Order: sequence, then C-alpha cells, then structure tokens
Amino acid sequence: MKIYSWNVNGIRAVDRKGALDEFIKKENPDIICFQEIKAHDVQLDNEYPEYEKFWNSAERKGYAGTAIWTKIPPLSASYGLPEGLITEYKLDGDAYGNPANEGRVLALEFEKFYLITVYTPNSKNDLSRLALRYDQWDPAFLKYVSRRSEKKPVFFCGDLNVAHKEIDLANPKPNEGKHGFTKEEREGFDRIVEAGFVDTFRMFNQEPGQYTWWTHWANARARNVGWRIDYFLASANAVPYVKGAGIHQDIMGSDHCPVSLQLDV
Repeated sequence: MKIYSWNVNGIRAVDRKGALDEFIKKENPDIICFQEIKAHDVQLDNEYPEYEKFWNSAERKGYAGTAIWTKIPPLSASYGLPEGLITEYKLDGDAYGNPANEGRVLALEFEKFYLITVYTPNSKNDLSRLALRYDQWDPAFLKYVSRRSEKKPVFFCGDLNVAHKEIDLANPKPNEGKHGFTKEEREGFDRIVEAGFVDTFRMFNQEPGQYTWWTHWANARARNVGWRIDYFLASANAVPYVKGAGIHQDIMGSDHCPVSLQLDV
C-alpha cells in the first residue's frame, strides 16, 4: 500500500497547473492525504473518479483545510478534533482565527489502522500563535492520536510546521528561535516521540539535505535550501507495517513536495 501526503498550498491551483494529474499518474497512490487545500469539495469532487474523496474544508474560503482521497474504502471518517478536546484545550478561537473550524484534522478508519492527516497551525513570523501551538494545539492533538492508538495502530501525516532537529533544515543556527524552529515547537515534536510515535522517514534515511518545503525567495528550491516540516508518524504498534518512507523532491506544483509511506498490511 502506498500512501502519500502533500501540502498543496491550494489544490485547485496545483490541478490547473497539471501537476496533480502528473503526480497521480506517476506515483499511483492508493491513498493521498492533502493539507492546505484552500477549497471545498464541490470545486474538485468530480475529478479523479478512481478515488473516494473526504474533505474537511475550513469555514473561511480559500484557507487551510485537509482532504483524503482513497482507493480503499474506509470503515468511517472523522472530521476535526473531538468537542471534548476543543473545550478542554480552549481551541474554539484566538485573535488570529479558530483552529477548530479551519479544517485542520481529518481521520479515516480502515480495518487494521487509523490514518490521520493534520495541518498544524503556523506559529507566525512574529510568534503570535506560538502559545496556541505549545499550550493548546500540540497537547490536544497528541492526546487525540494517542487515544486512537489504544484502539488500533495509527499513522498520522501532514505539515507539522516544525523542523524537529538541526538536520531537518539547511540553516539551523540563524533560524534558532524563529517560527518553525523554536524550542517550544521542537519540544512539541519531542513529546510526540516520547509518546511512542516514530518518524518513519528517519527509520530509513539519516542523511542531511532531505527537505519538504522551500521559500519562494532566492531560488531556494533549486539550491535545496529548505526545511523538512512534512512527516509520516507511526504509533509503536503501527511500526511493524512500515516497509518504506520517502520524500519526493522532484514533484513540483507547490512550495512543498509530497512525502510517502509504504505499508505491508
């Protein structure tokens, strides 16, 4: 089984460029998880009929949102974080928006595992959303995936908006303390690992230069001056299913590239 995750930064734009069709024809994913779709289902639902499509669009048009397209029928679908976690962690809105209605989490249940895609809130250049990330979003999401993993194995993927370690970005020293590489954001990832979740890409590849996002400035992508902020994480009981993981830097169309997971289930 081949599962891909891609922050498309606007799925309609990627489709209009022909990049989505090219990606699907080349890679032939069984399941695709998308983040930052910036669209609603009616805008693309009739295309690519080989996939059953699940959408969690943001209430605000042209913003955020997630989707999962699958050739394998799921048992169920869940949209967003549970109300109990939203209330417990006060995720019903801050000065910069409402992460509970931004379409940031989508989960499908299959026979042997859960697959969850997430578009983690960006802490912003001025770190104005860092407290939301550290005190509210990260612990709430970790509790959510941990509870799921008690029922059956969990894979979660998406744009986590953090480079975990220095190896995960081209210029770690000048970026220390900046959004995406703060102590708080990295601690949030540490807690995911401490809870038993495994960064699947690093199971197979310990090399530097493996990035998934590049700024549009200074020809960064061509020079591979990037960040690895897109991941597939597996719960401890899901790791035996993992047979491979990859980053697909040759796939164009977004400022992110897809990442993938190969399973034997």
